[in-house]
Amino acid sequence: MGKLLEWMPIVKDALHKTAVAANILCLLHVTNVHLFSVVKLVGPSMLPAFNNGNFVLSERITSRSGKVRSGDAVIIRSPEDPTKVVCKRVKGVEGDVVSYVVDPNKSDEQKTDLNEILFGWV
Repeated sequence: MGKLLEWMPIVKDALHKTAVAANILCLLHVTNVHLFSVVKLVGPSMLPAFNNGNFVLSERITSRSGKVRSGDAVIIRSPEDPTKVVCKRVKGVEGDVVSYVVDPNKSDEQKTDLNEILFGWV
């Protein structure tokens, strides 16, 4: 029984430190999933606003409240490869009329469409 009493303060301290570490990890997880996360941008597609290798803070509240506007930069899951995320500038939101070049490599032909779905063309 004497040996057990010697270990009691050490076990209590270890359990307390484990509980503190678990609380911190839970807070980080909730923050990352529901509030904001840090994202590293790779590639030149957002030049000159963002450079290759920049780290950005991506907040998740605006998209949930439906307050994304034209001109905002958004980070979304790629429709072509769902394992990747992409950073894009919003050209138009639901109900906006958007003009775009059909195939810039072949011609200057432009089309104008009504953007009918939120987060439409990517």
